Amino acid sequence: MSTTAPLALRSVLACAVAVFGLLPELACAQSAGAHTAPKAPSETVTYTTQSGDTLYDIASRYLRDPHDWSVLRRVNRVSAAHRLQPGIELRLPVVLLKQEPQSARVVATSGPVEHAYRQNVFVPVAVGMTLGEGDRLRTGHDGFVTLALDDGSHLSLPQDSMIDIGTLRSTALTGTKDRVILLRRGEVDSEVTHATRPADRFQIHSPSVVAGVRGTRFRVNYDSDQRSTAVEVLDGAVGVDAAAARDVAPPGQPLQASAQLIRAKFGNVTGESGRVGAPIELLPPPELVKPGKVQDGKDVTFDLVPYAGAHAYRVQIARDADLLDLMRDQRVSVPHATFSDIPNGTYFVRIASIDENGLEGLPQIFAFERRQLGVAASAQRLGSSTLDFRWVVDQPHVATRFRFVLASTPDLQNPIVDQTDLTAGGIVVSDLQPGVYYWTVVVEQFENGRFYQKGSAVRSFTLAR
Repeated sequence: MSTTAPLALRSVLACAVAVFGLLPELACAQSAGAHTAPKAPSETVTYTTQSGDTLYDIASRYLRDPHDWSVLRRVNRVSAAHRLQPGIELRLPVVLLKQEPQSARVVATSGPVEHAYRQNVFVPVAVGMTLGEGDRLRTGHDGFVTLALDDGSHLSLPQDSMIDIGTLRSTALTGTKDRVILLRRGEVDSEVTHATRPADRFQIHSPSVVAGVRGTRFRVNYDSDQRSTAVEVLDGAVGVDAAAARDVAPPGQPLQASAQLIRAKFGNVTGESGRVGAPIELLPPPELVKPGKVQDGKDVTFDLVPYAGAHAYRVQIARDADLLDLMRDQRVSVPHATFSDIPNGTYFVRIASIDENGLEGLPQIFAFERRQLGVAASAQRLGSSTLDFRWVVDQPHVATRFRFVLASTPDLQNPIVDQTDLTAGGIVVSDLQPGVYYWTVVVEQFENGRFYQKGSAVRSFTLAR
């Protein structure tokens, strides 16, 4: 066999290595047929040597393969690998640098939320838990979870959603961050801190699109039934490409190179065909009827001002103003939403209109007070002209005062009795003349610096002669 064949084969293999980014330019320069000095890699990062440094130590700390100290020696033309003077500027090929795994921390969760590592069994998620590459995360009905990344970015999954953490790592020495989230179903709502390095990457991959950002607030929603993906941008800009292009969108690619650049207050829809949809302006934020009312009924209800271009509405309740700690989520076809089993407290409601394309419009957020303050009242006749009025509240542990009003008209104007500052749960009224009477009791409570008031239904009775 000819001795040139192995040399040629090694040359081809070395160049192939270079093409795939394992040893840029260096591999071809060191092939069997090359007699020229090796070229420096096209992208390097500078490291300044410290006292006691050796090429072995530097390679061990910063390179994926410690044996690549020899590459550093050739690139930097260092004669003594074990003796380096302090203050020398060494060039380290970026492609050889270690990629250190990062983690995402669970900062809020509500309802059924589970995670699994790769194909392992799903187990419940708890606040404070950390997830990383290979972890899968899913929410059930009325399940919500928010993850925080180390740069302050947040990912929120509403109910009936699932993601895989595909890539979550940082490059040694440069600090470049690479984050890729795979959206399997449902929605992911992202608030991404602005990238500080050109090669930083943050992408959401659905089965139909790749949405890449460099710092923004946006949503990606994959409808598995329609096999379509909706992208909605609240701030900044998002580059959207077909899923087939995901492998040609490396870190550092400018958003302008995307098939569509979706700017703030716009969205788009990519259907099953894979053709990336054109930008569509999002609907303006809707208004809430009586946004300041105290939610004191059995259920929490919201009425929205109808918007002509809205085909539906979305109403969400959270424990915080940023809606990182979600607890309820409804899409309704009419401008009204009802939520049950909401404990007393201060909450935030986010409302948005949904257009004919299924794109969710710009949101508006309101704070509201949930104060279920029920009162049961009754009246019992003690004599021909005497009645005993009684009432019970459903929060007896809070200091409470009552106001009793009795009148001869349903509007309670010109009351016969108007007794305030009552502390007991009843009052006896005597010397009533025959006729029709109307009455109510008003409950007044002061707690945590706030005043609450709730009146019972106006009741009536007839006192016969």
